[in-house]
Amino acid sequence: MAGEGSRPRGYAEGEIDSRRSILSGVLVGIAVAGFVDETLFHQILHWHHFYDKSTPAWGLVSDGIFHACTWFAVVIGLIMFADLRRKYTWSKHRWWGGWLLGLGGFQLYDGTIQHKWWGLHQIRYHVTIWPYDTVWNVLAAIMILIGITLLMRARSAQSVATSR
Repeated sequence: MAGEGSRPRGYAEGEIDSRRSILSGVLVGIAVAGFVDETLFHQILHWHHFYDKSTPAWGLVSDGIFHACTWFAVVIGLIMFADLRRKYTWSKHRWWGGWLLGLGGFQLYDGTIQHKWWGLHQIRYHVTIWPYDTVWNVLAAIMILIGITLLMRARSAQSVATSR
């Protein structure tokens, strides 16, 4: 059994858990995107609910379910994060890359699948919608590209470190 503060058995010096670092970041990124969406656009601005094809009461219920799901994602992601840190296997660049992928991926999914394909809700009603859709999806794509760039840099840095 590993002592307090020492590296646990099975983990070599400098060994990181790339997949779990990315997955933890993705889950927290999805949760943050959902939290901002639900808090800002649903509650503060009253632009829409998660599900707008029924009564306002059902819209509020759908917002509550959506909010609970984002909390589950953040709790699971942060438990994974804490475990990675405890085992000294966390990768900062992979985590932040995953976080941006989760953030942008959720936003792109929301803007394309939920808004357009399924028609659950729009970003906003009774306005010209294309500027909102454009900004929403372009910001999502930028976050995804930055996340991919961080992940590629982390992979490149690891390749250089292991070739020494």
